[in-house]
Amino acid sequence: MGELILLRHGETEWSRTGRHTGRTDVPLTSRGEEQAKALAPIIAARDVTLTLTSPAQRARRTAELAGLPGGDVDDRLWEWDYGAYEGRTTPDIRRDRPGWYLWSDGVPEGETAEQVGARTDAVIERVRPYLAEGNVALVAHGHVLRVLTARWLGLPPADGRLFRLDTGTVSALGTEHDRPVIGSWNVPAR
Repeated sequence: MGELILLRHGETEWSRTGRHTGRTDVPLTSRGEEQAKALAPIIAARDVTLTLTSPAQRARRTAELAGLPGGDVDDRLWEWDYGAYEGRTTPDIRRDRPGWYLWSDGVPEGETAEQVGARTDAVIERVRPYLAEGNVALVAHGHVLRVLTARWLGLPPADGRLFRLDTGTVSALGTEHDRPVIGSWNVPAR
């Protein structure tokens, strides 16, 4: 059985400054492009049978620069919809809502962790048959990939909070003795 290779897109101006970037389609910074290019040798060493990307240009550009051009766009890989908190930083939100925490408190006018979990469950079901043939690459965003990881492991969506995921990194999900496991996590290109 192949592995599910997760690539978080490279740095954007909003990710660099800690702004919640859900559906706003911001481009990679020059550093983000370098991060994506640096992932190419890691990807070249893997046999990828299917690539899925978020519709966001930051994910599609990361895929291209990492050596995964022409992947299928899957709308279910969009980042968490942050609703009224789109573009805001956690400290800014906490001025209005002290102690706010995305994973337990959610966002007004946006998605819940359970809704993101339902989307990632559908992605996992889509790729499962391809894993019998080889590795599948998913190029997307921090929070959605963290939720997907929790669901891969059979955990509730909000347990994605346990898996920090930096920009321009690669992770791998697989199985051991037919049980889902994390093969590697949050690995930056060297």
